[in-house]
Amino acid sequence: MKKALAIDVGGTKIYNAIINKNGEIISEIEKHSTPKTIKEIITTFKSIIKKHENEIDIVAFSTCGAVNNENTGIVGSTGNIAKEYPQTDFKALSNKPVFVENDANCAAWAEYKIGASKNTRVSVMVTLGTGVGGGIIINDNLLKGQNGAAGEMHFKMYSDKRRKCTCDSWDCFEIYASGTGLKLTAEELLNDKNVTTYDVIDGVKNNNKQMLEIFNRWQNDITNGLIGLANIFDPDCIVLSGSLAEFVNTAEIEHNVNNEIVTTPVKIHKAKAGNYAGMIGAALLALSKGDC
Repeated sequence: MKKALAIDVGGTKIYNAIINKNGEIISEIEKHSTPKTIKEIITTFKSIIKKHENEIDIVAFSTCGAVNNENTGIVGSTGNIAKEYPQTDFKALSNKPVFVENDANCAAWAEYKIGASKNTRVSVMVTLGTGVGGGIIINDNLLKGQNGAAGEMHFKMYSDKRRKCTCDSWDCFEIYASGTGLKLTAEELLNDKNVTTYDVIDGVKNNNKQMLEIFNRWQNDITNGLIGLANIFDPDCIVLSGSLAEFVNTAEIEHNVNNEIVTTPVKIHKAKAGNYAGMIGAALLALSKGDC
């Protein structure tokens, strides 16, 4: 059975493992801190690949940043890693074929193949973390857009310039539905710059009235964004993943979304593919391309 060396690249951590075409992790999962400089990042990649190159058929990168439609490199800046990272020549890193895809797209593909959106025709995955990522699958194809940047969650939520987003625009879905958005909502309602997302979650668990109000407003922002996504894509389901997804009430969100959309009723699920969905999706995509 063919195998991929999957490498998941984030702003703070790099993970790697060998994964087969069934999406099974068949090696130890290795973890590295993401270096600050591009030279050190490339050195880390080469070290990982050299160690495992003889065991695998293809190298599969799941990476921060939008990836081109040829799956060879990054288009545009990623913002959370060395500024030269988008210029990385991924193909030059190995004698084996190298495949590259955006991490949210990879996670969405893993959910589609082995997780919460398995056996659906149209699915949208929304990752709720420090920021918000997205992946869209239509009829067994990952929606990439004209240049690989489809699925970016930077559509407008409001028009009165309340919050500056990481993309330098104002009031995007990401700046409301992310962990950053939750913190900003807490800051605004409590007038306290020191409040954290952990404070909010702990308060919700303890049935604190103020923290419940903050959380409900944040969850309502998520709901409003999902209403728009459901109306645009008419998906079978929307999958919520990421570190904050475990805290949301999917049944409540599903009810509220379906009360307002004009399309077919949609299911809202929490992700099932696990913490390494990015690596699994990258491997499955790479191994399905037939280049190895």
